[in-house]
Amino acid sequence: MTSQVASTELKQDALVITLVGIAHGISHFFHMILAPLFPWLKEAFQLSYAELGFLMSVFFIVSGIGQALAGFVVDKFGARAVLLFGISCLAVAALVLSGAQNYSMLLAGSMLAGLGNSVFHPSDFTLLNKRVSPARLGYAFSVHGISGNLGWAAAPVFLVTLAGLFDWRTALLAAAGLPLMVLALLLVYRDALHTADVVPTVAPGTAAAVAPADSTFAFMRLPAVWMCFGFFFMTAMALGGIQSFSAAGLRDLYGMSLAWATTAYTAYMLASAAGMLWGGFIAAKTSQHDRTITIAFSVAGSLALLLATGWVSAALALVLMAAIGFGSGVAGPSRDLLIRAAAPKNATGRVYGVVYSGLDIGLAFATLLFGAVMDAHHPAWIFVCIGLFQMLAIMTAVNVGFNTRARALVA
Repeated sequence: MTSQVASTELKQDALVITLVGIAHGISHFFHMILAPLFPWLKEAFQLSYAELGFLMSVFFIVSGIGQALAGFVVDKFGARAVLLFGISCLAVAALVLSGAQNYSMLLAGSMLAGLGNSVFHPSDFTLLNKRVSPARLGYAFSVHGISGNLGWAAAPVFLVTLAGLFDWRTALLAAAGLPLMVLALLLVYRDALHTADVVPTVAPGTAAAVAPADSTFAFMRLPAVWMCFGFFFMTAMALGGIQSFSAAGLRDLYGMSLAWATTAYTAYMLASAAGMLWGGFIAAKTSQHDRTITIAFSVAGSLALLLATGWVSAALALVLMAAIGFGSGVAGPSRDLLIRAAAPKNATGRVYGVVYSGLDIGLAFATLLFGAVMDAHHPAWIFVCIGLFQMLAIMTAVNVGFNTRARALVA
């Protein structure tokens, strides 16, 4: 009987992890819904690069504000309903963008996409925390991170290919079909995603088990929550530099061709996904998640600083990019479990919403900072800043871990 129960639990966990992972992949796909099409949009609407960049800033600003608020909605109405709303928003956003006749419509579509994107992290992590067994949460967060990276990688290939074969409107119209297919899938398996009357899975001794929320905003008084926000802001600044300007920085610093520099970025993304896979196994076997993050980011940050020197060959620079990605990926599952331990009982959605808004805010600021660095013709500083932001993230992670363990001991 025990083995039968274990088998049923495993199937339930696998289904929830798969459904949430697919949904998360779509959200990251829509992070890149416009950037790969910039050459077509620039010509079609006679836009400047500043105007094109502002479309992405609008996306992340709306997503960041919405994400902080979405957590409260998730805790009140349930993660499943909010997740379905977000996916529907992405489909509508793509339809609006595909039919855009002017810049204002592009802005409206970008805002809708940002609104849809804002719900995923509070919804996803609430579902995983409430529907997945504690022993498998490390693997669940690993799959969640990998699916996001795959979404980032798939979007340029999908959109550029269709825009090249047909046109940019067709590419966006086809993109609208992807969230609709995911929406249909989630509706078919909607019973697996209900969170009503489900007690959150809590590991013994964590802060989540001993610090119930006594009011809607009680969690905001916890220093660990704001340190987690700072952690995400720092890591997002590093990620934003890599996503937006690492290829340009490598070209200027190492004289790489565009194809070689793009390959280096692709190596970073693929290695990051592999690191998340390994990081899931590490996170499942330890509760010292801040230590895992410290080691992973120490290595990644040090390699970024080495890359900034320009001392290595172009071939080795590509290897270093992959190694930086791997180290960053390893930290991913431990990062999500660290936040979970800091979240008070019954405030999971709110905590993840506020904390993950740091990711969107960081990405919005990163474009401005690293763009200014490149305009000043200092490509080495792209990688110096990436390394420094990763080192600063270590300080916040250590403080979160210390604070959470101290609260658990007091309780």
